[in-house]
Amino acid sequence: MSDLALAAFAAAHNAHVVRAPRDRAFRRFARTFDEGGYLAGLREQGVRWVGRSDHDFPALLGAIHDPPPGVFFRGALDLSLLRRATVAVVGARSCSPYGSQVARMLGRELAGAGLVVVSGLARGVDGEAHRGALDAGGATVAVLGCGIDRDYPAAHAELAKRIRATGLAVSEYAPGVEPAPWRFPARNRIIAGLSAATVVVEARDRSGALITADLALEEGREVFAVPGEITSALSSGTNDLLKLGATPLTMSSDVLELFGLSAVEQEGVDLGSTAEQVLARLRDGPASADELARSTGLDAGALASALTELELAGCAVAGGGVYRAN
Repeated sequence: MSDLALAAFAAAHNAHVVRAPRDRAFRRFARTFDEGGYLAGLREQGVRWVGRSDHDFPALLGAIHDPPPGVFFRGALDLSLLRRATVAVVGARSCSPYGSQVARMLGRELAGAGLVVVSGLARGVDGEAHRGALDAGGATVAVLGCGIDRDYPAAHAELAKRIRATGLAVSEYAPGVEPAPWRFPARNRIIAGLSAATVVVEARDRSGALITADLALEEGREVFAVPGEITSALSSGTNDLLKLGATPLTMSSDVLELFGLSAVEQEGVDLGSTAEQVLARLRDGPASADELARSTGLDAGALASALTELELAGCAVAGGGVYRAN
C-alpha cells in the first residue's frame, strides 16, 4: 500500500498512523483510494507530497524510529533544501523578552552563516527564530502540528506567508486536518528528525521544547541549551538539560563550530557619541531607562533620543521595561 494512502487514511480517521493498520477499515479504505485523484487535488491547493519510500524524502527524518508515511509541503523551494545543514531552534511560547531576543539573534546568525533554521511556527521562541532567519535573508522551515493548508496559530498567518515565500512549510498532516493537543508532541519529532542539531532557548519543566530535545537525544543528535536564571521557571527546563549533558550555548559560534562554519561579520553601524555611550553600558547587561540615566548621567531627553537611535539601528531592543544590546 502506498505511503500516501496511509497519510490520507490518518486524515480521514483523525488518527496518528505511521504503519498500515491491520483492520478492515484500512483495507476497505485502501481498496477505494484514488491516489491519482488525491494528488491532483493537492496540486490544486499548491501542496506537494513526498513519501518516505521516495528518494527525495529527507534522510535525517527517515532515520528516526517512527518516520511519518511522508510529508506534505508548501513553499518556494523543494525538499532538497533539507539536504543542507539544519538546526532546530525551539523554546517557550510565553518566553521572556530575553528569550525572544536570543531566539531572534540565533535565527539571524545561524541562517546568516548558511544553516537552515527549523522550528514550529508557535508563538514565542519559535516565531522569533523564524523571524531572525528571515531578517538575515536565510532559509527557514516551519513544521506544522495541523494540516499543511492551515496557518496555525492564526496570529502567525503573515509570518507563515513570509516563510513560504523563501522557504518551506512542512507537515505530516494532510489538508483539512485540524490542530489538536496530541498532534504537537508528534509534530516535535518531525522538528527533531529534520534537524542535525537542536537548540532549546527557554523551556519550563515538561514543556514541548523538552520533548523535542529528548527526541533529538534519542536519535543521537546534538542538543544545545541556553543557560538561564536559576530563579526563573522559564529556565528550569533548559538548566535541567544542561545537568543531563546538553551543550551550553552562549553564542551562535557554539553551534556553527559543529558544522564547520563561521559567523558572518556584521557591518558596522555609525552611531552618535551619546548612543555609543548608552550601547557600551547595555553591553555590560540589560538595564531600565532609570538605571541607564543613573549610570550614564544623561538627562531624559538625551537618553530617549539615544535609545531611539539604537533601536532604529537594530543595536538595542526593549521589552518588559528593560533595554538590551542586540
